[in-house]
Amino acid sequence: MYEIKSNLKSYNQEVLNSIISKIRDLINYKNLELGDKLPSERMLSEKFGVSRSVVREAIQKLEFYGLLKSIPQSGTFVANIGTIGMNGMIDSISRLKSPDFKSLVETRILLELKTAGFAASRRTDRDLIQIKNALDGYCEKVLKGEDAVQEDLLFHLAIADACDNSTLNSLMLIITPEIITNFKKHHVCDENRAVSGIQEHTEIYEAIKDQNPKLAKQKMKDHFKMLYQYCYNCIEE
Repeated sequence: MYEIKSNLKSYNQEVLNSIISKIRDLINYKNLELGDKLPSERMLSEKFGVSRSVVREAIQKLEFYGLLKSIPQSGTFVANIGTIGMNGMIDSISRLKSPDFKSLVETRILLELKTAGFAASRRTDRDLIQIKNALDGYCEKVLKGEDAVQEDLLFHLAIADACDNSTLNSLMLIITPEIITNFKKHHVCDENRAVSGIQEHTEIYEAIKDQNPKLAKQKMKDHFKMLYQYCYNCIEE
């Protein structure tokens, strides 16, 4: 069953990448530039011989990366990237794989070392209250012996919000759903790991409260050093 699902997912990705490439070819063939409008989803689906939902997904993916811009009731337009830049980006997008647990953990570590330091420097009293509320929610769930994966992520999202960097915050929001799914899939945070997480989270919070960026980054690094090793042990098992 898993192999069937895996093959189906791979096939769907190939179809999506094929449509993305065809949209690129259409833009090149018609010499579409900034502000030029693409044909409608219906016309593209007929031209490419696929459903409108596949065309819509391809457009949404290109829009996500800033190559297209959809305006309600108006249509989809070419963004200000340039032909060479657009072709190069679409080639890269087509080669992208679905994020695995390893890449998610590595990305999360890189992001959170930065957000912890920024949060300690830039946090407001309101930010601190939000982080503390998330910490309390995590502690409450753990001490009751309940699954606290979502509360764990809310704590880290509160820190990202406090870093006052919308790009870093957006990246955290993008990868959070996949992180939650994979943590549950691999049964990462057992009771012992979650309990030790209380102390680690508290130390991160205290460093941010004291507005000590260097210590906040170090405490976050210590937190992820153990979590990183634990995650990989779970996957290998």
